[in-house]
Amino acid sequence: MPEHVLESRLAVRNFATVLLRDFKPVLSRLDRRLGMIAGGLELQADTNPISPEHLGVAIHEAFADCELAPEVRLVLIKLCERDLQQPIGKRYEYLDEQLAAAGVMPQMAARRPAPRAPSPPREDRDAFEGFEPESSMGSAGEEGQAPAWARRFADRWAESRGRLQGGGHAAHEGHGEGGDSPGGNQGMLLDALHELLQQTRHVREDATSAASVAVGQQRPLSQREMMSVLSLLQATPSATLRAAIGEDGESLAQRLKSEVLSGATRLGVDPAQARLDPQDEDAIDLVGMLFDVMLDERDLEGRSRELIGRLVVPFVKVAMLDRRMFVQKTHPARKLLNSLAEACEGNTGESQAERVLMGKVEEIIERLVAEFNENLAIFLTLEEEFREFLTQHRRRIEIAERRAAETQRGQEKLEMARQRASTELDRRIGDTTLPQAIGAFLRQPWQHHLTLTVLREGEDGASVGEALSLADGILDEVAEARRHIVGKPWLQAWHPALRKVFASVGVHADAATSAIDALHDTLQGIAESRPELERALPELPQVALPSPPAQESAAVELGSKVDVSDFDNADADRFRGLEIGSWLDFVDKDGKVQAGKLSWVSPISQRLLFVNRRGVRFCVASPEELAVMVRLGRLRAHIDDGAFDSAMQGVIDRLDTKNATVH
Repeated sequence: MPEHVLESRLAVRNFATVLLRDFKPVLSRLDRRLGMIAGGLELQADTNPISPEHLGVAIHEAFADCELAPEVRLVLIKLCERDLQQPIGKRYEYLDEQLAAAGVMPQMAARRPAPRAPSPPREDRDAFEGFEPESSMGSAGEEGQAPAWARRFADRWAESRGRLQGGGHAAHEGHGEGGDSPGGNQGMLLDALHELLQQTRHVREDATSAASVAVGQQRPLSQREMMSVLSLLQATPSATLRAAIGEDGESLAQRLKSEVLSGATRLGVDPAQARLDPQDEDAIDLVGMLFDVMLDERDLEGRSRELIGRLVVPFVKVAMLDRRMFVQKTHPARKLLNSLAEACEGNTGESQAERVLMGKVEEIIERLVAEFNENLAIFLTLEEEFREFLTQHRRRIEIAERRAAETQRGQEKLEMARQRASTELDRRIGDTTLPQAIGAFLRQPWQHHLTLTVLREGEDGASVGEALSLADGILDEVAEARRHIVGKPWLQAWHPALRKVFASVGVHADAATSAIDALHDTLQGIAESRPELERALPELPQVALPSPPAQESAAVELGSKVDVSDFDNADADRFRGLEIGSWLDFVDKDGKVQAGKLSWVSPISQRLLFVNRRGVRFCVASPEELAVMVRLGRLRAHIDDGAFDSAMQGVIDRLDTKNATVH
């Protein structure tokens, strides 16, 4: 298939997706009404003749025979998304009303909010209850309650509006956005955000010493001028903007506004005679604060921080073109940001898989920065491409996750075998003074052999019993020698077992015979009270099992002054019952949050193994240690709202003038 045909098909597919997303309720009703007319059929998107998919195919076919260059044809198809979206939506609404008036399932009216008691705060809050969030992956069709930031903001806004109404002010009426929004709930949320930004702007600007621009005779920059300036910043971000992305102290929103006004000079506009349009300023404020929160609270360092920071200017353009990005869970720009942030979070490029993933992230962002003008279709294209890549990448993550569990299992089995061997040795000799050769034999080759045997056969293996019997037999012979029994063939019955022990450390044949003879002569010298007969063991090969890594008590440092015995037993019990695959948020000493997935629970130590989003182990802790972390505020439940919604919660917190949280 030629590339231009593929691009045009993607464009009409995006057109259909936008219509399905924006007019889902009325399309659902039309499917049912038309299905009834057709004889009780169950129509769907691909069988409804007026569905967005069929309209998209019609547009593609209509332009197919045009004698235009492929690039021009593609531009025209993409313009249909902008120019036909609202007229088609109105046609859908009109047809739905006409069918209902004609008696086709008239009882299926459009849903309206149920009337409420005349309490202003409650009425305002009801307007947000229909808002549906995006999950972390942003899959279309997923349903659920509104994210925490939207519910919390709705409550706060309803309370403030209630105070205004109580003081005699007119109530804020939710009216949607007319043609710009298919539903009133989203429009009300956007209007409320806009008003909140207006209320807090002077506080934020005073706090950051921003250069405020007096209105006076100054004219607002037009959207075309704004887009031109932003496109220049997108292609060549200034050094000061790059520095703001790399720092924690400077507000991105204030820096962006300064850059836009100063960048207007490149268009021949005098910055002293220009100001920002209030809606454009809102878009910059929201996106700037969104990225401020994301860069501050997510584990994004180095290259990851730089790459995510490059998205700031493109997302300001998206916010100016389509404010619904902030309230629509299926918006492709929002889904792409969630996926890219997830891929970058905690990614230091240590493993090959991490480097491959970062390479793909860089490729996607480079293409977005280079190709995004004013057509949002590129977000859908890149999001689909990156999602397909992530599907393959997650298979590699599953392999890495299994390896992490296998590695931890092997280390715990080794540590258990070491502890068993050490315990058995201590139980037999304790503080007893043994002849040099006998003590060296038990502490080196025998203990090593017992560790290997327990590791290989388990606690109750036959060879484990044989090794323990050998140690007991040798100690019995030491006791007999100290009773000066003369003429006994020392160690004769234990030769096969002794050879097996020496073989485990690489001593064979004549070397093993020499070592056994040294033990024999030592016992003979003790029995005859002739110390000169005692011999040391010959030098043995240096054989050592790998040392287990330092135990990871947590993904954060708890500190030496922390009482690790002070925890809530209920928390520990919850961790004992935590299901495999559950996610928790780990907070380090700098406040950075990293999500961890419970990958495996040790049947030996009951410790819990957590891996990051790339399947790499980063925390192994007991339920009690995790409970201590909860008490210290270093561990919390994971809310899978994705990077976008999590950052929006932070934005609302920063706009909360009650808490004076200003950035």
